[in-house]
Amino acid sequence: MFSDNKKPRVMTEIGGQPNRIEKNTKIKGDIISEADFRIDGKLDGNVKTSGKVVIGKGGYIHGKVECVNADIEGSFNGELLVSDLLSLKASAVIEGTVSVTKLAVEPGATFNASCTMKGKGGASAASTSTASTAASTSSSSAASSYKQPLRTSSNGPAKAS
Repeated sequence: MFSDNKKPRVMTEIGGQPNRIEKNTKIKGDIISEADFRIDGKLDGNVKTSGKVVIGKGGYIHGKVECVNADIEGSFNGELLVSDLLSLKASAVIEGTVSVTKLAVEPGATFNASCTMKGKGGASAASTSTASTAASTSSSSAASSYKQPLRTSSNGPAKAS
């Protein structure tokens, strides 16, 4: 029952235990971590993590967030850089600039942001969304299908502008 050959626990998460900022907590400053974050309070500052950021329903961030994935139920105002998936719940309110690879938006979410979506090859398409209620899963997918007119010159072949 009490043997000495117990194997040590191996952390399954790369960054260790997730961090939590509870409601009724206000923080001013910058946070850098490799672990996930859940924010149910208020943060006035920047967050940089190689994990996931979750903003709870009562949570609010004003600043810059850099992360791999993000789930937002609360409010965000600032610059949001998500290298993989940004998921906006129906209660989410986003303002500022957003850069993502994948975007999922539930109906009812407020997404007033300038959005840049990066494709698999690193190419990006930019769009500005001012809709109060997002009904589609990707507000900037239309920007990637825009074709620019060709301009011709008497000195050479046609060039895309």
